Amino acid sequence: MIPGLYGYVSATKWVNDLEVTTWQARQAYWLKRGWSREAPIKTESRIDTPKGFETVPSGKVRVAGIAWAQHAGVEKVEVRLDDGAWREASLSQQVNPETWRMWWIEIDAAPSGHQVVCWATDKSGYTQTDMRAGTVPDGATGWHRINFTAR
Repeated sequence: MIPGLYGYVSATKWVNDLEVTTWQARQAYWLKRGWSREAPIKTESRIDTPKGFETVPSGKVRVAGIAWAQHAGVEKVEVRLDDGAWREASLSQQVNPETWRMWWIEIDAAPSGHQVVCWATDKSGYTQTDMRAGTVPDGATGWHRINFTAR
Protein backbone atom coordinates (compact mmCIF):
# COMPACT_ATOMS: atom_id res chain seq x y z
CA MET A 1 0.00 0.00 0.00
CA ILE A 2 1.27 3.44 -0.92
CA PRO A 3 -0.67 6.33 0.66
CA GLY A 4 -1.83 8.92 -1.86
CA LEU A 5 -1.82 6.64 -4.93
CA TYR A 6 -4.86 4.97 -6.46
CA GLY A 7 -5.29 1.28 -5.68
CA TYR A 8 -4.37 -0.06 -9.12
CA VAL A 9 -0.88 1.34 -8.53
CA SER A 10 -0.45 0.52 -4.87
CA ALA A 11 -2.95 -2.02 -3.56
CA THR A 12 -2.08 -5.67 -3.12
CA LYS A 13 -5.00 -7.99 -3.79
CA TRP A 14 -3.14 -11.28 -3.46
CA VAL A 15 0.47 -12.45 -3.65
CA ASN A 16 1.55 -15.50 -5.67
CA ASP A 17 5.20 -14.59 -5.93
CA LEU A 18 7.39 -11.55 -5.36
CA GLU A 19 9.87 -9.94 -7.71
CA VAL A 20 12.02 -6.97 -6.73
CA THR A 21 12.57 -4.65 -9.68
CA THR A 22 12.52 -0.97 -10.71
CA TRP A 23 10.04 1.26 -12.59
CA GLN A 24 12.40 1.26 -15.58
CA ALA A 25 13.09 -2.47 -15.68
CA ARG A 26 9.51 -3.76 -15.64
CA GLN A 27 6.20 -2.48 -16.96
CA ALA A 28 3.36 -2.93 -14.47
CA TYR A 29 0.14 -4.82 -15.31
CA TRP A 30 -2.10 -1.71 -15.43
CA LEU A 31 0.46 0.36 -17.32
CA LYS A 32 0.21 -2.12 -20.20
CA ARG A 33 -3.54 -1.41 -20.25
CA GLY A 34 -3.27 2.36 -20.70
CA TRP A 35 -3.11 3.60 -17.12
CA SER A 36 -0.40 6.01 -15.98
CA ARG A 37 2.73 4.88 -14.16
CA GLU A 38 1.99 7.01 -11.13
CA ALA A 39 -1.51 8.00 -10.15
CA PRO A 40 -1.57 10.50 -7.32
CA ILE A 41 -4.98 10.87 -5.75
CA LYS A 42 -6.52 14.20 -6.67
CA THR A 43 -8.44 16.61 -4.44
CA GLU A 44 -12.05 15.57 -5.03
CA SER A 45 -15.51 15.49 -3.48
CA ARG A 46 -18.76 13.71 -4.14
CA ILE A 47 -22.42 13.96 -3.23
CA ASP A 48 -23.90 10.86 -1.58
CA THR A 49 -27.32 12.19 -0.59
CA PRO A 50 -29.74 12.88 -2.05
CA LYS A 51 -29.15 10.27 -4.71
CA GLY A 52 -29.21 11.31 -8.33
CA PHE A 53 -32.76 11.61 -9.69
CA GLU A 54 -34.25 11.00 -6.23
CA THR A 55 -37.52 12.70 -5.26
CA VAL A 56 -37.42 14.32 -1.81
CA PRO A 57 -39.88 16.43 0.21
CA SER A 58 -39.59 20.15 -0.58
CA GLY A 59 -38.23 22.50 2.09
CA LYS A 60 -35.06 21.79 4.08
CA VAL A 61 -32.97 19.12 2.36
CA ARG A 62 -29.71 17.80 3.76
CA VAL A 63 -27.05 17.40 1.07
CA ALA A 64 -24.08 15.31 2.20
CA GLY A 65 -21.04 13.51 0.87
CA ILE A 66 -17.32 12.97 1.30
CA ALA A 67 -14.17 14.75 0.19
CA TRP A 68 -10.52 13.73 0.05
CA ALA A 69 -7.13 15.37 -0.54
CA GLN A 70 -4.35 12.94 0.36
CA HIS A 71 -1.24 14.45 1.96
CA ALA A 72 -2.74 17.98 2.18
CA GLY A 73 -6.08 17.33 3.88
CA VAL A 74 -9.48 18.86 3.07
CA GLU A 75 -9.86 22.52 4.05
CA LYS A 76 -13.43 23.07 2.87
CA VAL A 77 -16.23 21.84 0.63
CA GLU A 78 -18.57 24.26 -1.13
CA VAL A 79 -22.00 23.46 -2.51
CA ARG A 80 -24.24 25.25 -5.00
CA LEU A 81 -27.95 24.70 -5.55
CA ASP A 82 -28.98 25.36 -9.16
CA ASP A 83 -27.21 28.57 -10.26
CA GLY A 84 -27.18 30.10 -6.76
CA ALA A 85 -24.25 31.21 -4.65
CA TRP A 86 -21.62 28.77 -3.43
CA ARG A 87 -22.05 27.96 0.27
CA GLU A 88 -19.55 26.34 2.60
CA ALA A 89 -20.57 22.95 4.01
CA SER A 90 -19.88 21.67 7.53
CA LEU A 91 -17.01 19.17 7.77
CA SER A 92 -16.51 16.21 10.09
CA GLN A 93 -13.43 16.25 12.28
CA GLN A 94 -10.22 15.52 10.38
CA VAL A 95 -8.52 12.35 11.59
CA ASN A 96 -5.38 13.08 9.56
CA PRO A 97 -4.59 14.56 6.10
CA GLU A 98 -4.81 11.12 4.46
CA THR A 99 -8.42 10.32 5.41
CA TRP A 100 -11.69 11.20 3.73
CA ARG A 101 -13.88 13.81 5.40
CA MET A 102 -17.65 13.74 5.53
CA TRP A 103 -19.49 16.99 4.79
CA TRP A 104 -23.11 18.20 4.91
CA ILE A 105 -25.22 21.27 4.35
CA GLU A 106 -28.93 22.12 4.65
CA ILE A 107 -30.51 23.72 1.58
CA ASP A 108 -33.98 25.10 0.88
CA ALA A 109 -35.47 23.24 -2.06
CA ALA A 110 -38.67 24.63 -3.54
CA PRO A 111 -40.99 22.18 -5.35
CA SER A 112 -39.17 21.70 -8.67
CA GLY A 113 -36.25 19.96 -10.32
CA HIS A 114 -32.84 20.96 -8.93
CA GLN A 115 -29.14 20.43 -9.48
CA VAL A 116 -26.58 20.35 -6.67
CA VAL A 117 -22.84 20.73 -7.34
CA CYS A 118 -19.88 20.39 -4.94
CA TRP A 119 -16.16 21.12 -4.97
CA ALA A 120 -13.37 20.69 -2.41
CA THR A 121 -10.38 22.85 -1.53
CA ASP A 122 -7.37 21.27 0.14
CA LYS A 123 -5.18 22.82 2.84
CA SER A 124 -2.55 23.87 0.29
CA GLY A 125 -5.21 26.09 -1.35
CA TYR A 126 -5.76 23.88 -4.41
CA THR A 127 -9.41 23.74 -5.48
CA GLN A 128 -10.88 20.73 -7.24
CA THR A 129 -10.97 21.35 -10.98
CA ASP A 130 -14.27 21.65 -12.84
CA MET A 131 -12.68 20.06 -15.94
CA ARG A 132 -14.17 16.61 -16.43
CA ALA A 133 -11.85 13.71 -17.27
CA GLY A 134 -12.49 9.98 -17.27
CA THR A 135 -10.80 7.52 -14.97
CA VAL A 136 -8.15 6.37 -17.48
CA PRO A 137 -5.24 7.10 -17.42
CA ASP A 138 -4.88 8.56 -13.91
CA GLY A 139 -8.19 9.16 -12.18
CA ALA A 140 -11.38 11.08 -12.89
CA THR A 141 -11.75 14.81 -12.33
CA GLY A 142 -14.55 17.35 -12.38
CA TRP A 143 -17.14 18.76 -10.01
CA HIS A 144 -19.67 16.21 -8.88
CA ARG A 145 -23.25 17.16 -9.64
CA ILE A 146 -26.57 15.44 -9.16
CA ASN A 147 -30.13 16.24 -10.20
CA PHE A 148 -33.06 15.64 -7.88
CA THR A 149 -36.72 16.64 -7.58
CA ALA A 150 -38.37 18.28 -4.58
CA ARG A 151 -42.15 17.80 -4.14
